[in-house]
Amino acid sequence: MQTSPSSMINQHTLEDEPDSKDLFVTVDDPENHITAIETFVTYRIATKTTRSEFDSCEYEVRRRYQDFLWLKGKLEEAHSTLIVPPLPEKFVMRGMVDRFNEDFVETRRKALHKFLNRIADHPTLSFNEDFKIFLTVQAWELAAHKKLGPGFISKMGETVRAVASTVKSIKNRPDEFTAMSDYADIFRQKMGTLDKISQRILKELKEHLSEMKEYSPIYTLWSGSEQELAEPLKGVASSIENCCKATEGLTMGLAENLLPALHEYVLCAETLKSVLKRRDLIQADYDSRVDALANKKADREMLEHSDLSFTFGAFLGKSTEEVKQQKQQKIDREIDELQVDIGRLEDEVECANSNLKADWQRWSINMRSDLQSAFHDAAENNVHYFERCLATWESFLASQQTEIDTDKNGKDNA
Repeated sequence: MQTSPSSMINQHTLEDEPDSKDLFVTVDDPENHITAIETFVTYRIATKTTRSEFDSCEYEVRRRYQDFLWLKGKLEEAHSTLIVPPLPEKFVMRGMVDRFNEDFVETRRKALHKFLNRIADHPTLSFNEDFKIFLTVQAWELAAHKKLGPGFISKMGETVRAVASTVKSIKNRPDEFTAMSDYADIFRQKMGTLDKISQRILKELKEHLSEMKEYSPIYTLWSGSEQELAEPLKGVASSIENCCKATEGLTMGLAENLLPALHEYVLCAETLKSVLKRRDLIQADYDSRVDALANKKADREMLEHSDLSFTFGAFLGKSTEEVKQQKQQKIDREIDELQVDIGRLEDEVECANSNLKADWQRWSINMRSDLQSAFHDAAENNVHYFERCLATWESFLASQQTEIDTDKNGKDNA
């Protein structure tokens, strides 16, 4: 764990990637806070940058989990069709009872660190103004900024609108986005299965390790009461201890590398579905306006060919022709308004499609790289584990064979 913001230079140096990397963020130093109302954890966010839009090149602030949630919401609000990286769940993860447990806090710190660095590396999200505010302003300034956000009624309206989008049928959705949606469903299923299996493997490994640790002391005690078998029994005890250390390494690699990578992409699968729904909402709005325009044009055409023999305008002293003209003018205004909306929504649809396709490609490349690296490391850890265990027992057998041969030669000479 980093002990000071200046230690970030040990992880990154601005000279390493001068043309591509200009924003470095580290999450470290978790700290418990106890008040009369609540208990929570804050994390230090240390930032180094060479970007001109920042007033300084270094910042240090403290943030709690709710602040990260706020940032994610603001990013999704401002960039609805970009893939905002997932946050770790709000509630305690499986297998961890206390949310202030050191292991849980460290697991969350790593996930929050990855979340911010995903954003910092993104060509669009990293330039978001709320992200800059999150990294630079002190806690009281951030609290004041949050109050400028949408109120409860506005948020509730957004929720209703988002739910409504899930039931709207998209008539003209491009095939590529249908393929994306199908891929996201399969991806979510596969990643969920891998996550569950890996969790079960880790649980079984820990149980195996716990039981194996009980064997070594037993063999050591046994060696004290069996003089002729003392050395072989001590050898078995030592071999078991070595295998325990190897198993601990395997367990740690699984818990710290493979499982977090798999779980992150389980959460990513939900993000993909949400982004696709938001894109569909924009198109659904566009399609509804196009349908409304077609209906208005049909109404106008019917009105032009209609013969109004009697109207309520007669009661107001208006002629049939005057009433007809007023209706036409009203429809024309509505048509003009719809055409303006359609033009705006057409641009939004095109922009949403372009953004999502580019971000999907970028996400796919990162996903394949991350999972390939995670599985490669897991494979290497397993190979190292079995090689170490095999070498331990081969060495033990070789030592026993040497003793057997020595005893045999001694008897033959006698």
